[in-house]
Amino acid sequence: MAEQEKQKFRFEPLDKRVHNRAAFSCEHEALNVYLKEKASQEVKKRVAAVYVLTPDGKTIAGYYTLSHYTIEPGELPDQAVKHLRLPKYDKLPATLLGRLARSQQFKGAGLGEILLMGALEKALFHSRNIASLAVVVDAIDEKARNFYLSYGFVVLPDHPNRLFMLIETIEQLFREAAER
Repeated sequence: MAEQEKQKFRFEPLDKRVHNRAAFSCEHEALNVYLKEKASQEVKKRVAAVYVLTPDGKTIAGYYTLSHYTIEPGELPDQAVKHLRLPKYDKLPATLLGRLARSQQFKGAGLGEILLMGALEKALFHSRNIASLAVVVDAIDEKARNFYLSYGFVVLPDHPNRLFMLIETIEQLFREAAER
């Protein structure tokens, strides 16, 4: 997809009255069901923020969810704990990237990266007002795991499909992109 075409896409909070959830279809039925049947309820109950990527304000090309999360210090790799010089808390604040899905209609268009960068940018922005030291994601399968690893996520030692990226790494990523 040409860069100009990618710029036509925008992120919006999910609005069940406007966005066509019924037409959305990705490779994982659980992610389809979530968007069609549960996402609006979770937004209403304030347990997840759901953002859709749309080219026209109606079509859902993809979506992601963000929620607050906590990590036990023992879950993090020792080098991360030492690097951050974290306080001796029982729980550490994080952001959960709960779901990320791209419509099959837009397969091969590079929207997975756009969705991920949108989620990371939103997490970084909010971490400046509500503390979060990392973004955590549970990869739905090996393909998703490899996708996150390719962007610099790190596996949590005791959970092979749970990965994280420090907020300071995300900040550096966007700083370097802005300098290009």
